[in-house]
Formats: sequence, structure tokens, C-alpha cells
Amino acid sequence: MGNLSDGSKTKEGYHLKENGTNGAKKWFIPDAYLPSSGLGEVHQGHEAICVLNVTSFQAMLNISFFFSDREPLENIIVTVGAKRCLHLRLDHPDEIAGIVLTRDVPYGIKIESDTHIIVQYSRLDVTQPNYALMTTVPYFE
Repeated sequence: MGNLSDGSKTKEGYHLKENGTNGAKKWFIPDAYLPSSGLGEVHQGHEAICVLNVTSFQAMLNISFFFSDREPLENIIVTVGAKRCLHLRLDHPDEIAGIVLTRDVPYGIKIESDTHIIVQYSRLDVTQPNYALMTTVPYFE
């Protein structure tokens, strides 16, 4: 493991910072869509927001959902423990403050955190016999 001029460390091309600035505080997912539960006999169609908090501090997330035809659902508070990951299933209302998202309706998501986090978004579509899995690291600031 080598040191960079800013004191952070590198290992095999990865840039690791020990001062809590891995990731970002604002994340945006413009193409969210909770598919129908579909034909899946084993798996249900779903979306997930996966959050990785590598800091020594609990992260408080403020999540907002934006729609083309209605007012946004805002100020949904979720916490992620220090040095933990959290997988929020958007088809499980108990994981997002009781919010029930309508299936087959496109929307966008904004995630704001009080500490730096890393976010991944995934969608499993089982509306056809051949399942489709889509995943991405969203836009961040």
C-alpha cells in the first residue's frame, strides 16, 4: 500500500481515504422504476438502493422521490450505521418510512446524506421469462 501526497493510501489502483471523504453527500437516480412483480416464481421484481458507509460516523439519509405527474415524496429519513452497508428494497414500505411506491410508474430519486456515502442502484425485472438485472452507480455531487 502506497501513500499519496494528500495522505490517502492506494492499493492496486484503488484510492482509499481515511478521513471520511470516500463517496459523496448527494446522489441522484433519474431513471427509477419499480417493475410489476411479474412472472417470477422465485424472485419478485424490485428495486434496491444499496448504501455503503465506510466512515466512522452514522449516516443520516434524506431521500426524496420525484414524479412527472404528482408532487414529490420528500424527507424520508433512513440511517446507515458507521462502517455498515444497507440495502433498501423500495418494494418494502417498512424500509422507507412506510412509503408505498406505485409499481410501473417512472420516478427519480435524490439521496442526501450528512456524511460521505457510496450508493448503488439495482433493478430486477421479472416481467418476462428471462429476468433482467440492471445496476448502476448513480450521479453524485
